[in-house]
Amino acid sequence: MTRTVVDAFAAAVPEPKRRERLDLLTEREVEVLRLVGAGMSNDEIARRLIISPLTAKTHVGRILGKLGARDRAQLVVVAYETGLMAG
Repeated sequence: MTRTVVDAFAAAVPEPKRRERLDLLTEREVEVLRLVGAGMSNDEIARRLIISPLTAKTHVGRILGKLGARDRAQLVVVAYETGLMAG
């Protein structure tokens, strides 16, 4: 059900606009966004990337700010919209 809703949101955004959003992020932030899209917590992201939980939280906060997202749920939508979660 959630996948259907996310796919519907992603389909509503034109393709060039989807990828342009990633241009605002550093490579590391794109990597973190992909992990947020996979449903990982800050602690899980920290373990995966071998960084501190505080650093993971900082990355998530910067991504939220750069993308103008309210919360992690919106970041999940962005991850799908931009194709980060494809395949």
